[in-house]
Amino acid sequence: MTGSERSDAETRWAGWTRGFIQAFAGIVAGYLALAYAIDPFDSGRSPLLSVGAVRPQGPRTSAALRGRDPAYQGAVFGNSHIQLIEPGRLAQATGIPFVQLSIPATGPNEQFALMNWYLRHHAAPRALVVAADNLWCTNDPALPNDKPFPFWLFSEHIAVYLRGLLRWSVLEELPDRIGWLLRKQRETAPRDGWWDYEADYAAIGHTGHPGTAAGHEARAPEMPEPGTAGPSFPAAERFAAIAAGLPAETALVLVFPPIYADALPRPGTPRERAEQACKAALTASVRGHRRSAVLDWRRDGPEARDAALFFDPSHYRHPLAQKIAADIAAAIVTLEDGTKAR
Repeated sequence: MTGSERSDAETRWAGWTRGFIQAFAGIVAGYLALAYAIDPFDSGRSPLLSVGAVRPQGPRTSAALRGRDPAYQGAVFGNSHIQLIEPGRLAQATGIPFVQLSIPATGPNEQFALMNWYLRHHAAPRALVVAADNLWCTNDPALPNDKPFPFWLFSEHIAVYLRGLLRWSVLEELPDRIGWLLRKQRETAPRDGWWDYEADYAAIGHTGHPGTAAGHEARAPEMPEPGTAGPSFPAAERFAAIAAGLPAETALVLVFPPIYADALPRPGTPRERAEQACKAALTASVRGHRRSAVLDWRRDGPEARDAALFFDPSHYRHPLAQKIAADIAAAIVTLEDGTKAR
């Protein structure tokens, strides 16, 4: 090949490469424009196709619409350990429309993302209910959790959201959302996020006396889980910043959800001391907000010793959930009356 021929080949190759890059960039840009306009999880960033109804899907993505719904002046955050608290019951007792934004298998990092999303869309909510379980006691500042979560969907940065749209799972959602929008009779999920998991537990064999569930009677070990004994608790520090930034009129209720008595740490053990230190840090984190209450249901007592109230060591049934809901509602009413709940 002569020098001239080589130069021509290099020119053609360079031109083909530029053309390929330009075509690829055009395809990506076109896809992003389409995905942004369709807004597959109804995040509100594009109002073109929002119909104000929740398409049936997992709670991790449906929270994008529920968390920005202006109808709800109160919200519940946590995981399956607070999920059975019925928002309608809280609304009836307090007069505040509540949405359930609890998502199973999440920890504080995911829950903080949801709180920030909700607060960006509700400048002055009347009440927040936050459940802190053992996952909040990690001393790892990253607040890790081994379950996937779409942080990009709740990001305040548009570039992060756009990168999140570049996922195969999102591409698969686009035709599903379009098909759902085109139906005359659309199937919808509960607007307030209520998901009663009792039926799900029954379906996997948790029926009859729950004390027979595998591992239900296992006693808590004496030593704390690795990385949960402090001395620092980053989740408490992060939560303190959120609490301090709330409007003065917002009622904030921190709940330590109940667990079965045998799963509680035994008095005087290192595990018990570690748990008390974590509780103390979390309790202190809400004291910067003048209308706050702490409800400690993670303690020994008649309810904790009643196996019929639990499916397993950390998931309770409706009768106990209703007692907790009544306690939460009473605290909110007291806070709204301007008196500090204790």
